[in-house]
Amino acid sequence: MNPLTSEWVEKAEGDFATAARESRVRKAPNYDGVCFHAQQCAEKYLKAVLQEAGIAFARTHNLAALLDPIVAMEISWEMMRPALRQLTNHSVNVRYPGETADKATARESLAVARHVRSLARLRLGLKP
Repeated sequence: MNPLTSEWVEKAEGDFATAARESRVRKAPNYDGVCFHAQQCAEKYLKAVLQEAGIAFARTHNLAALLDPIVAMEISWEMMRPALRQLTNHSVNVRYPGETADKATARESLAVARHVRSLARLRLGLKP
């Protein structure tokens, strides 16, 4: 694995750990934070897959846009598109007043991140 891919993976793991840890908090959990870090985890793992494949990608937080070149390599990833769109929405909308994530949304976001993490780690030859 090239060094930049390893950095993406390391950063993704940090976001995954933060989202998972915050999702377990009993007193005053930050469900918005879970959604944000879940999206960041998925984004960084998608970028790691693209980096390792030598595919240039734009500076974007849109997970569906990052998915497009991956699907061109491996069509099975297409199944993730609806969940990735939803994860992008959850993470963006809760950053602004007027919308707040609840426990169910946070759990859903973390589940999507966990799935992307598993797929990406498998693709990168890492332990799930």
